[in-house]
Amino acid sequence: MGLEIVAMYVAVGVVAGIIAGLLGVGGGLVIVPILAICFPLQGIDPTHVMHLALGTSLASIIFTSISSLMAHNRRGAVDWGIFRRIVPGVLLGTFLGALVAAYLSTDFLKGFFCIFLYTAATQMFFGKKPKASRELPPAPGMFGVGSVIGVVSALVGIGGGSLSVPFFVWCNVQAHRAIGTSAAIGLPIAIAGALGYILNNPHAEGLPAYSLGYIYLPALAGIVCASVCTAPLGAKLAHALPVDKLKRIFAIFLYAIATKMVWSIFV
Repeated sequence: MGLEIVAMYVAVGVVAGIIAGLLGVGGGLVIVPILAICFPLQGIDPTHVMHLALGTSLASIIFTSISSLMAHNRRGAVDWGIFRRIVPGVLLGTFLGALVAAYLSTDFLKGFFCIFLYTAATQMFFGKKPKASRELPPAPGMFGVGSVIGVVSALVGIGGGSLSVPFFVWCNVQAHRAIGTSAAIGLPIAIAGALGYILNNPHAEGLPAYSLGYIYLPALAGIVCASVCTAPLGAKLAHALPVDKLKRIFAIFLYAIATKMVWSIFV
């Protein structure tokens, strides 16, 4: 494996870490589309590109979510009661989502991811936030919500914060506790999703060397090492830069990436 390949994945991790720390955006929104562009350049079989991007993204979130969870917990921002009620559904939904994704085409997964990316970019650009207008549902409802968050997270390779934070805020959970609890939920999502992409269809033909199921280990190593180091830098920059304006610029970047991915489906 050439040094240029290693450098490419380290660069992905640098960007993902800074963006995550600076804008509070989950790394998956950056990692998945960039890997979907990088993998074909490396000559990886196009039929596996999105599966590998999603699986590798979720595996990387295992490492980044641990530090995030610990930081929020030290500040008392994790509501472990909510965590315990929603995690069973999250675990089941994420694992089943990875199971389903393993048998979907790359083009379908690209299309689904692009719809999600356009939605996330629009929410970010306009700064839309749900109004607190109800309470958290009882246990069956929390299980159902967790399952939906898990399935979608597995299909788009994210830690689920862009789904769980708005839901918690909508249900009258204070913003800092919504963010902290969502950060905690990111860990079981990442673990269940990564296991799903490892165990489901592990003998698919045409996977590149150094793959563990649908997780590409060289990319994982480069992304994790770089993002863990650069996320604190992004968080530091957040106190010195106009974050709201940067979020709008980043939303435009997401629009461009999503459009490029949609174009690649038809070309």
